[in-house]
Amino acid sequence: MMTQDKIDMINALARKAKTVGLTDEEAALQKRLREEYIAECRRSLEEALRSTTIVYPDGTRKKLRPKDKAET
Repeated sequence: MMTQDKIDMINALARKAKTVGLTDEEAALQKRLREEYIAECRRSLEEALRSTTIVYPDGTRKKLRPKDKAET
């Protein structure tokens, strides 16, 4: 789970990268934290989409369903 401490660390590393640069260890940590953050965002979006219902003008409702992999 992405905690505020991890988000703060991502931001601190980004600021440091812009000013003085990062060591190899810090760059690896930044990459790992960013990947974790992106994965958490994707999980959150997928959950929101799973619970989304479309309401049509005639009042009918239809839950969103996952797109078939063959259609992509």
